[in-house]
Amino acid sequence: MSWGTELWDQFDNLEKHTQWGIDMLEKYIKFVKERTEIELSYAKQLRNLSKKYQPRKNSKEEEEYRYTACKAFLSTLNEMNDYAGQHEVISENMTSQITVDLMRYVQELKQERKSNFHDGRKAQQHIETCWKQLESSKRRFERDCKEADRAQQYFEKMDADINVTKADVEKARQQAQLRHQMAEDSKAEYSSTLQRFNQEQWEYYHTHVPNIFQKIQEMEERRIVRIGESMKTYAEADRQVIPIIGKCLDGIVKAAESIDQKNDSQLVIEAYKSGFEPPGDIEFEDYTQPMKRTVSDNSLSSAKEGKPELKFGGKSRGKLWPFIKKNKSPKQQKEPLSHRFNEFMTSKPKIHCFRSLKRGLSLKLGATPEDFSNLPPEQRRKKLQQKVDDLNKEIQKETDQRDAITKMKDVYLKNPQMGDPASLDHKLAEVTQNIEKLRLETQKFEAWLAEVEGRLPARSEQSRRQSGMYDGQTQQPVTNCAQDRESPDGSYTEEQSQESELKVLATDFDDEFDDEEPLPAIGTCKALYTFEGQNEGTISVVEGEMLSVIEEDKGDGWTRIRRNEDEEGYVPTSYVEVYLDKNAKGAKTYI
Repeated sequence: MSWGTELWDQFDNLEKHTQWGIDMLEKYIKFVKERTEIELSYAKQLRNLSKKYQPRKNSKEEEEYRYTACKAFLSTLNEMNDYAGQHEVISENMTSQITVDLMRYVQELKQERKSNFHDGRKAQQHIETCWKQLESSKRRFERDCKEADRAQQYFEKMDADINVTKADVEKARQQAQLRHQMAEDSKAEYSSTLQRFNQEQWEYYHTHVPNIFQKIQEMEERRIVRIGESMKTYAEADRQVIPIIGKCLDGIVKAAESIDQKNDSQLVIEAYKSGFEPPGDIEFEDYTQPMKRTVSDNSLSSAKEGKPELKFGGKSRGKLWPFIKKNKSPKQQKEPLSHRFNEFMTSKPKIHCFRSLKRGLSLKLGATPEDFSNLPPEQRRKKLQQKVDDLNKEIQKETDQRDAITKMKDVYLKNPQMGDPASLDHKLAEVTQNIEKLRLETQKFEAWLAEVEGRLPARSEQSRRQSGMYDGQTQQPVTNCAQDRESPDGSYTEEQSQESELKVLATDFDDEFDDEEPLPAIGTCKALYTFEGQNEGTISVVEGEMLSVIEEDKGDGWTRIRRNEDEEGYVPTSYVEVYLDKNAKGAKTYI
């Protein structure tokens, strides 16, 4: 089966067919190109979809992804992102292995087709030229034969006419011979041209045309094979990513199987557990008995002894607060404020309790306490634990920085040409100061955390000092009377009139507290570093400043000092150099 023998006379149709083959190849290239664009667009849309539903950083949505269902959804989003990447791989492979390759092949195919058909047209023009020469020689031979026949007839006519001279007859005879000679020459030329044309025609139809058509056939068959291979590559580009896509889908299934409803339920408990006990039974109030009350102190005290004070720690009506709106107090009989006032007057350490009450009232106005005391116990514990963890991370970061500076300083000491070691002293002191601050903060929050977890019975004077919120000069422990008046959200539930009365009483007691005789100085100290006292109970000092010491460090890391007999507070012991009086064993330095 050869186009040269079977289609020897279909040159024009072959030319049209090969052009159609090239057009079909270009159409397939366009199809693959559009497929790659669709894959890229699909991958982009998948990535945008995955990005759209990703949790925003530092937002409430990020906290929601601790649940296993949300984690599974996040894993699904990540797998979809990888899934989109595989479609990008499909597009890249199709572009590099099919589109670019076929576009280059089409250009080569066009050049080869043009060359083959150029050779075919050249051979065709040559045979047409030979045919024209043969026709010309044939017409000349025919004309010469006719002229020779006419010349012979004219000679015979002249020879038969007796009136014609002998010279005219001889001339006619010579002319007839000349025409016969010309006809013989034309005949020989025609025979030669005919033989040459037949030879050329045989070579054209049996050699040139078959060879040219065979090249065209091979070219067309290569085109067909090439497009078939491209279709296989097209399918392989999809098949290559199927295992990875399968892994993505397996990841989604695995994430779905990792959902634990029990764990999510436990997380809900941890997120919203208040730590309060459920409310106890409500006592029956018998309104049939007449209520006889007096305003004397005896009757108030007997009434107090007859009816125990409601506290959050026991099963009492105060437990109803978790189910009541904020700033709404349960309707129950309260002790007269005058009786509590008498208790404050007879017990001086309760001033601390009263100040805690004042801070509780300030919480009601919207201020957030540093120790998270406005939160329920369980939530407060979680917040404090998170704060301690964050502070420990900051301490580790600063410690690493201090170690790096120390190593750099050692290098400078060994190799002075690399740098001045003294230039790092200020930075080293600054980092050390930051570490000390962070450690104090950590101790403060750890004390609060220990209090919440039950390791400490209450907030001691030491932890109060560390927090910078030391309120008085007495050493008595702080009572919990303020907490007894607080609701779980830290707000007070006293009536508005009683709140105003408490504010007035707190002001009076602050004045009485401030009028106490100051403690005597037990030595002096020199500030080694500048300290900014921003918390209540602390005092700011400047590097090099001399101050009076009125209470030395009791092991909590704080020293109590005074400036100008009217300003006193606590500073970190490591920030000052303490010199005790003669009664002490000698000068002590805290670094």
